Amino acid sequence: MSLSEARFHDLVDATQQTLEDIFDESDLDIDLESSAGVLTVKFENGSQLIFSRQEPLRQLWLAAVSGGFHFDYDEESGKWVCEKSEELLGEMLERIVWERAGVKLDFEDI
Repeated sequence: MSLSEARFHDLVDATQQTLEDIFDESDLDIDLESSAGVLTVKFENGSQLIFSRQEPLRQLWLAAVSGGFHFDYDEESGKWVCEKSEELLGEMLERIVWERAGVKLDFEDI
């Protein structure tokens, strides 16, 4: 937990804004909702991605049909890394969006 509270919130805010931008610029028929630090992406088929901040753990959590995933921020790479699989958040999102919507989006900046 080397991230300060302020740095953690800045990182999550920036990540969620980048996610919103990527989804907004896509041709996907989705609904985005952002409230109280939680970003929800609702796909046309009814599935959802829910991104939430877990301040005490300094983690970004992702809830998806395939499960719940906890990401730690790696300062060296500047990326969010899954606590269990060590998969990057961007890589996981590319796979999940492909599975849910059949569209390849570029999440490399996440």
